[in-house]
Amino acid sequence: MRKPLFLGLLLLLVAGTAPAETLAVDHSLRPPARPGKARVAEVPVTAPATARTGFRRWVGQFRKRALAQGIRADVFDRAFRGVRYNAAIVAKDRNQSEFTKQIWDYLDSAVSAARVRNGRAALARFGTVLTRIEARYGVEKEVVAAIWGLESSYGAVRGSTPVIEALATLAYDTRRPAFFEAQVLAALRILQAGDTTAGNMVGSWAGAMGHTQFMPGSYLDHAQDFDRNGRRDIWGDDPTDALASTAAYLAHHGWTKGQPWGMEVLLPGGFDYSITSERVKRPTRDWVRMGVKSAHGLRLPNHRRSSILLPAGHKGAAFLIFDNFQVIEKYNTADAYVIGVGHLADRLGGGAAIRSGWPRGDRALSFSEKQEMQRHLLARGFDPEGVDGIIGPRTIAAVQEFQKTIGLVPDGYPSLSVLKRLR
Repeated sequence: MRKPLFLGLLLLLVAGTAPAETLAVDHSLRPPARPGKARVAEVPVTAPATARTGFRRWVGQFRKRALAQGIRADVFDRAFRGVRYNAAIVAKDRNQSEFTKQIWDYLDSAVSAARVRNGRAALARFGTVLTRIEARYGVEKEVVAAIWGLESSYGAVRGSTPVIEALATLAYDTRRPAFFEAQVLAALRILQAGDTTAGNMVGSWAGAMGHTQFMPGSYLDHAQDFDRNGRRDIWGDDPTDALASTAAYLAHHGWTKGQPWGMEVLLPGGFDYSITSERVKRPTRDWVRMGVKSAHGLRLPNHRRSSILLPAGHKGAAFLIFDNFQVIEKYNTADAYVIGVGHLADRLGGGAAIRSGWPRGDRALSFSEKQEMQRHLLARGFDPEGVDGIIGPRTIAAVQEFQKTIGLVPDGYPSLSVLKRLR
């Protein structure tokens, strides 16, 4: 079974060339968003005349549906004034999945010295409000600050693409029209409620908004007016409402205060790597009995069930992960993102850097290579549950099963060397 997707998250980690302090992960199909927060059209992309004509026709048809669902005509017309089919957004959506980072490259940026330093400064500056948010929602302030840091570099990179134009373009596109049409309606409801204006509603190319990059649907469900000024403002320079909204979102999905997201561990010699999977959950005392130890000499906390995760196989760091790991996954299902948020939160709280090394000589598989791996696994009788280029728990389990048959360490790591053995 694949890792559950919140609102159909399909985007993978994007390997841009942004400097460490402007890295953000773009999640077009989830509450907030993952990577290019910069203006979409660095190089102008010309839309075909047929697309422009078809888009105008779609807007006319969609207007009737929106009005039938309670959107006022004046709100719709004001929101769509000047909106055009944006071919650059479609190009970005179609091409993003080919560009993926290895987890160590991602973490080098996500938890860079600059991001830790800036995060500690943000905690000092907004410490009072973050402490109040923690008290209200039961989510540690370092975790909220870490999401803020990854999503918008603590508010520095919130996006400048008009959200209505981005969402309408993607709703007109044929890949996921139902999801994005629902997001356009949600955005229109936000405007109708008066929380912001169409001109101020800007964000990522995928329509994610504000300091912590909420999609409009998630805004309607979870946004908070924490400063009690009558508006749930996640777009302005003051991050208070956005930070509270993020805490409310995590609390809604079951965050347990005092429980770590995970911790780096060392595995003993002879360890059974076939049980390293997010799908294998055991009491922490079982891992202790097997010889699993903290990489930093800490006591392994016993919070009911936990799993061993090897995001880069047995040659990389190992993590003991708890239920809060899955809560962060509700924000973004990519393991690297969750580890990035968790580790950044630890560092903001004075924790140590990851101790273990990484197999830095390995290059990332492309999207097409991941599909090829899944096809080969399926042909050999190891079911990855689909050929979609998304490496989820079933694909990892299939890789483990294949590794066992050829005498490799069954760590489930979908490396280039495994692909070559499958060919």
